[in-house]
Amino acid sequence: MTEFLVRRFIPRWEEARDPAVRQQYGRLGSIVGILVNLLLSGGKLAAGALSGSVAITADGVNNLSDAGSSLISLVSFRLAARPADAEHPFGHARIEYLSSMAVAVLILLLGVELAQTSLGKIFSPEEAAFSWLTVGVLVLSILAKLWLYRFNRSLGRRIDSELMAATAADSLSDVLATTGVLVSAAASPFLGFSLDGYMGVLVAVFILRSGGEIIREAMDKLLGQAPTGELVAEIESYVRSYDGVMDCHDLVVHSYGPGRCFATVHAEVPAGRDIMASHDIIDNIERDIFREKGIHLVIHMDPVVTDDVRVEQLRRLVREVLAEVGTELTFHDFRIVAGPSHTNMIFDISAPFAFPLGDSELCRRMEEKLKERDNSLFAVITVDRR
Repeated sequence: MTEFLVRRFIPRWEEARDPAVRQQYGRLGSIVGILVNLLLSGGKLAAGALSGSVAITADGVNNLSDAGSSLISLVSFRLAARPADAEHPFGHARIEYLSSMAVAVLILLLGVELAQTSLGKIFSPEEAAFSWLTVGVLVLSILAKLWLYRFNRSLGRRIDSELMAATAADSLSDVLATTGVLVSAAASPFLGFSLDGYMGVLVAVFILRSGGEIIREAMDKLLGQAPTGELVAEIESYVRSYDGVMDCHDLVVHSYGPGRCFATVHAEVPAGRDIMASHDIIDNIERDIFREKGIHLVIHMDPVVTDDVRVEQLRRLVREVLAEVGTELTFHDFRIVAGPSHTNMIFDISAPFAFPLGDSELCRRMEEKLKERDNSLFAVITVDRR
């Protein structure tokens, strides 16, 4: 069904990275979400009114909020697809994160209201009438939400959308919540005890949890998350794959929303090679990675001396000492300034944020160990955290 809808309603559906096509994916997902949730909400509200069940009514209101969320998503995808302009040179794709937070706030408000109503039912229970119609509505709702979960997850993966991933997760939470309501409706008459209010609270908890997760994920994106290890490895491997690039370091990745990935990196090139030839390689990498992976990459060239015996000896010494201080440490931008009485070794150390030594202590340890090898060596160190 998902494949049929995608091919039927999305022109050029296979070009999911294209902003215009991506918008169509978002539009399709939002419209389907609105229609399905409105139908489910209408059925549950009617069943809740007939049976007097606050849990079923709460679940129906939850579906109504999901329809509102899909409507916000529909507007969000349209706004996020707007091209960059003078005021927003990196585009408008982060609107998706703001929309996710707006949806989450709406979900949280509904969750609090439903929790209050359900608690009232616990302290003042009312018997809910059993109806096979109610059971049928709930079973159909579970099946529909399972399909909607798979549908939104599939679309979200195709276009790398946090908003659609959140919608899919919300649908899965709805499946669990509706299952609880179904258990309540079916079991209460046989137990002689009303589970209605308790299941209403359970639904409210699912709603609140879903809203909190969406806010957390959107906040992480807006504050600026570290790139995934997979993305870092992918970019570094791509840069290193070009003949004439010795290594790379100082990779910084910024995300301005889905499909808006910007990065900078330092690429080490042989100092003895013609600078125009190295510059041509760098230009090729920047152009190729954008065309193939959609990453806006800016590369800084770092010339590395490869034919000086003294430089290579000192580089090996620093590598050896650095391994003694911490195996997870690396160094780059190595160069020396030799004088008649001492030699300055200038380099950067790359250390994880979780490395136990502070920057000053790390530099002190390195300087001490280098002095133990050769008292004429002076280290000028800059620490980069990653």
